[in-house]
Amino acid sequence: MMNDRGNKLSNLPRRQFLKSTVAAGAMAPWLLSGSRVLGANERLRLASCGVNGRGDQLMKSFALLDGVEIAWIVDPDRRLLERRSEEMKERTGKKPLTTTDVRDALADPDVDGIIVAAPNHWHSLMVVWAAQAGKHCYVEKPASHDFNEGRVALEAFKKYGVVVQHGTHNRSNLGWAARVKAVQSGKYGRLAVAHAFACKARQGIGHSDPSQAPDWLDWNMWRGSALIDDYNSKYVHYNWHWFWETGNGELNNQGTHQLDLAYWSLDPEMRTEFPTRVTSLGGRFKWDDQGVTPNTQISLAEYPNGQKVLMNVRNVDYDGYQRQVENRFYFEDGGKIIGNRYISPSGESEGLEVDDPDHITLGGPFGAFVKACRENKPELANGSMVEGHYSSGLGHLMNIAYRIGEPQPFNEVANRFGDDKIVADQFAELHEIVREGMGVPEDGGRYQVGPWLSFDSTAERFTGEHADRANELLRDQRRDEFEMPAADAV
Repeated sequence: MMNDRGNKLSNLPRRQFLKSTVAAGAMAPWLLSGSRVLGANERLRLASCGVNGRGDQLMKSFALLDGVEIAWIVDPDRRLLERRSEEMKERTGKKPLTTTDVRDALADPDVDGIIVAAPNHWHSLMVVWAAQAGKHCYVEKPASHDFNEGRVALEAFKKYGVVVQHGTHNRSNLGWAARVKAVQSGKYGRLAVAHAFACKARQGIGHSDPSQAPDWLDWNMWRGSALIDDYNSKYVHYNWHWFWETGNGELNNQGTHQLDLAYWSLDPEMRTEFPTRVTSLGGRFKWDDQGVTPNTQISLAEYPNGQKVLMNVRNVDYDGYQRQVENRFYFEDGGKIIGNRYISPSGESEGLEVDDPDHITLGGPFGAFVKACRENKPELANGSMVEGHYSSGLGHLMNIAYRIGEPQPFNEVANRFGDDKIVADQFAELHEIVREGMGVPEDGGRYQVGPWLSFDSTAERFTGEHADRANELLRDQRRDEFEMPAADAV
């Protein structure tokens, strides 16, 4: 295997790379020798993996930072490789190496880390491979595509001691950091419900027949672990979000940002806990397309301490649609925080009083990651793989409850939240929007209603009724070449 400089990267073929670095937790000696300690004044050399759309933005943002070099560009779209490498040369005067296979970049001993903006089903595997190769990793949200691989990636992060930063940018936002601190301060009472919204107007994706993969696409590398046989143009480059094999729907797309804020706002002892029970309902209304993930969804999770996370997804556009990408916080005494204002139980409103957010690393999301890498201190990252597992995993549990749900008549009988006024009111509001705004008729629509699922946070398994079906969805089946190691053998 030769890179663009003509230097031999390794005598190991790609398939043997996997067997050497992943199976049974083995670590190839040549990879260990490729890991290096970065000096304070040395350039941080990164490989950018996935450079369409969001990945292009990330790559260019990192390239603007002093002392950072984009050394490799990785993408299965061969058209993008040449285009992006020329653009980077115009910006920096140096043309990155290119490949469709991230293993080429990881085999380069001069690479310090990778930026992951590939489709969701690649995220955790790239974290694991990077950690095993001694490379740092900035991974876009969600940090995992299924619950199990999130745990594997977390164990790799802990074992190899590299920096992993989860791409939930609100973790680096001074305003949000201060707001979360205010929620936890006790000044406004104890938090009861953290309410997250991921309501962005979208459109259906239509239909397309399977076809031969285009010659400009490395189809094997694009699909990676996903059990997909046939290429379909709907996957490339964005609508993979709306298929379970590759994406996680809006709830763990845009919603990961809001779920992470909700999880962050819980009492600190919940930081390494999952909810004890979870449910979800919704549907894919109006679009009549090939997408399968819900465009309307409301989910509820309850934690061991009684605090709850409520999540709304509402994507169907209509006349008068209200965009909501935000978080609200409801307290036990009836007070609430909406935006930057506290509203008391009596309805009086005042500006939010906040302390300085001294619990994050300054420099924005990219600067924080670079600082953590330079100092070789994973704890300086704003949102590590720990937070990535617990916030992304929360979304996975909600989606599992939805996916094993059954159709029920489109009416408010589907509401099982009557014992919680805050949650019941929000469901009633969503139901009215679906009926009146989206125009779904009472006698013609169906919700997919998931059961209440019990979850053991220590064992990371569902228990009780419906557990067998739910546990099957904790782990995706994968193609052999891209299999994950067991968490205890990473």
